[in-house]
Amino acid sequence: MRKLILCLFFSLFAASGFSQTIIQNSGWLTLINNTKFNGKWGAALDVQFRSADNWSYIRNVLVRPGITYYLSDKSNITAGYLYANTHNKLATGSSDLLEQRIWEQFIYAHKIRSSFATHRARLEQRFIETATDDIFAQRFRYFFRVMKPLAHYKDSFNEGIFLALQNEVFLNIQNKDLLNQSVFDQNRFYVALGYRLSKKLDLEAGYLNQYINNVGKNTSNRVVQLAVYTRF
Repeated sequence: MRKLILCLFFSLFAASGFSQTIIQNSGWLTLINNTKFNGKWGAALDVQFRSADNWSYIRNVLVRPGITYYLSDKSNITAGYLYANTHNKLATGSSDLLEQRIWEQFIYAHKIRSSFATHRARLEQRFIETATDDIFAQRFRYFFRVMKPLAHYKDSFNEGIFLALQNEVFLNIQNKDLLNQSVFDQNRFYVALGYRLSKKLDLEAGYLNQYINNVGKNTSNRVVQLAVYTRF
């Protein structure tokens, strides 16, 4: 529990250590599935719907499939593709911009006493459509999550309530001058309460703070997120 509190303190410090300018409020619906075909191979799918400021309309739709290779019970690598559509409603009309990505990631999971910890390192090759030009950039993401069951369990946690804490930092590693002119891109801190209905299904609701570093205007996006995790 002490380590869990330290992780929470560090994440809060990291998320609030930057001066905030523009405040937004939005909602995200996240659907995450991991399917294991056999002892070595599987598939991953992440689908997200994100609203614009003040929940006014659906602004972003993301679809992220991937193929997973299991190195061991604790680690795996995945490579995949992402399709992300951004729909903007403006005073002069509406527009849609597309971003496509190729991505690779490594995940390592382990226990910290009675909690479950996950580390994820992800590299993204981004093909970004803008109003004036198309941009290619690369980005590195590091994600850390701790899930603490609040229900009693013995060898495995298959049912009950849990607390989830996580933080993810995004770093531009190629063509940052075409984006926000900074290595630091954004940070996401998240705290949630969830319920594991079975070893195949988790439901989760929480608060996510997305701090985005932009040229001339930084944004703190306060997000209410609902998440569904399935495992087959």
